[in-house]
Amino acid sequence: MECMHPDVSIYDTFPKLLAYNAEHWPNEIALREKTFGIWEELTWGDYQELVRNIALGLKELGLEKGAAAGLIGDNRPQWVAGEIAVHAVGGMIFGIYQDSLNEEVAYLINYAGARLILAEDEEQVDKVLEITELCPCVEYIVYCDPRGMRKYDDPRLISLEDLLKKGAAYHSANPEVYRQLVAAGNGGDTAILCPTSGTTSKPKLAMLQAGPMLCHCEDYLLADPRQPGDNYVSVLPLPWVMEQVYAVCQALMVRMVVNFVEEPETQMEDLREIGPHFVLLAPRIWESLAADVQARMMDASPFKRWIYHYCIRRAIASFKQTGKPSKLAYWLIFKPLKDRLGFSHLRSAATGGAAIGPDTFKFFLSMGVPLRQIYGQTELVGAYTIHAADDVDYDSVGVPFKRSDVRIDNPDENGVGEIIARNPGMFSGYYKNEEATRESVDAEGWMSTGDAGYFKKENGHLVVIDRISDIAVTECGARFSPQFIENKLKFSPFIAEVVVLGHQRPFLTAMICIRFDMVAKWAEKRNIAFTNYINLSAQDEVYDRVQREVEAVNASLPEVHRIQKFLLLYKQLDADDGELTRTRKVRRGVIREVYSDIISGLYSDNLSIPVDTTITFQDGNTSRVRTSLRVVELVTKKDRDVA
Repeated sequence: MECMHPDVSIYDTFPKLLAYNAEHWPNEIALREKTFGIWEELTWGDYQELVRNIALGLKELGLEKGAAAGLIGDNRPQWVAGEIAVHAVGGMIFGIYQDSLNEEVAYLINYAGARLILAEDEEQVDKVLEITELCPCVEYIVYCDPRGMRKYDDPRLISLEDLLKKGAAYHSANPEVYRQLVAAGNGGDTAILCPTSGTTSKPKLAMLQAGPMLCHCEDYLLADPRQPGDNYVSVLPLPWVMEQVYAVCQALMVRMVVNFVEEPETQMEDLREIGPHFVLLAPRIWESLAADVQARMMDASPFKRWIYHYCIRRAIASFKQTGKPSKLAYWLIFKPLKDRLGFSHLRSAATGGAAIGPDTFKFFLSMGVPLRQIYGQTELVGAYTIHAADDVDYDSVGVPFKRSDVRIDNPDENGVGEIIARNPGMFSGYYKNEEATRESVDAEGWMSTGDAGYFKKENGHLVVIDRISDIAVTECGARFSPQFIENKLKFSPFIAEVVVLGHQRPFLTAMICIRFDMVAKWAEKRNIAFTNYINLSAQDEVYDRVQREVEAVNASLPEVHRIQKFLLLYKQLDADDGELTRTRKVRRGVIREVYSDIISGLYSDNLSIPVDTTITFQDGNTSRVRTSLRVVELVTKKDRDVA
């Protein structure tokens, strides 16, 4: 199916595409945002006017070609409008995750040398003001939400409203300037400084050019087509490259309607109201949705639970045999369930950013949700592989796009090696870091991904195993992927996060974080008394429940890959503590360092590990934690010695 959109060799920048859409379809809806319970709409004409006035206001402030500007806040129309406005004056944008700590914000601002920061509200302005002395490059801070801002008198502050007035006045006096700025834009110039995930070190900024990005999106749209007027709900952070692909690039190319939820806490309710045609959700959201469905079934009558489990088994069997969901299961439970989730109009659903567990994948496919796994890296404009609609293999990440090249370097006897890739949209290098660029990309433009994988011989699908640095080997030489086992465990509604250990150890162990809301609900129904996360995770009944989940996963694994000991951690893993990236990937090096005593305890003969530590909360307050972690042995030392 050919995608009908403007010629991106001519309209090779985001401002050019926006101007094209505004000229030809000025009254069609482009953006929609929920505010105080009401969906407010911006047409392509409104969108163009907003961007034009911001851009000319920025020009009045002296923002020039090649200057860097940062954007921080929740997903909002002002975010994408501010981005395109910076591009219109020839600047480069970089996004900052809204939950970033002050030192993370300071690092990115100084790395990029940002002259201007567009901040959503008082909370984000405070972050920038608190690091003023560390970031002398910042000349202007534009804030969108004026609530709480009257008490500030910093000369660098300017409201978006005042900036828009500056831009509107400039346009009245110079009506041709904005059109000239847009026409002068070059698709080969760096448009986005996209932060990498920073799994093993501080994030780098990948230089992405609008023209090549749009060229790559042509291939994406051939593999996963869109239509004008399709609804997309933007819930993943806009600094992430895939949200840029969906909410900015593809939206401009095919005139999708991008919907912004009122608050992160209301995203699923708002999504149900919209009934989108496409969604892109992180694996943790799909896992949470699956866990929520299973938790609700705990409250159902025995007969309804029997019907549910019967339909699940029938649906999975049908999908394995025919590649399609069971009609009986669909009409009995899955159709109303899809309606409840807001998925009734979906033509395509995607997950990316990290691997999704095969059990979670099978669950949604069996429900009739057209879920597809995508795979890619920031440097390669996000995804460059995807499943075809009629060729979904839940063990794989699909096949490469039309002009994306993927190969396996240094394969072993099973065909497993490092995934190497290139495509037309890939980055031009790391900003201010030529050495890192040379280390990642060879002379022929191939990039080393750092991931291990192989191609399936029977269908040509790419299978991603894990990060090469994370693939582990036990003392006896058994290779295993911690991520694969972790994802199987996270299908449980009781388990939120897992870290599987065992590299250069005699056997596998696991540190498990319970899914607090689900476990709390389960505990309340059984009159189990608890006060907080620490107290709940220490309950014997909770340990017993989680043990059954671990044993069920163990039964599906080869013996050498089974978990022999586990404990329930006293806290959730947190990005603010450096344990996860902002895209929720585990930083294994940090985990090994922070929890070294606990890990040592797991491999000792002790069945109880004392903990005396301090937790720092986001507001800076601290709390001392003194507890004892119980270790559960699924295989006793005697049995291991016999084996």
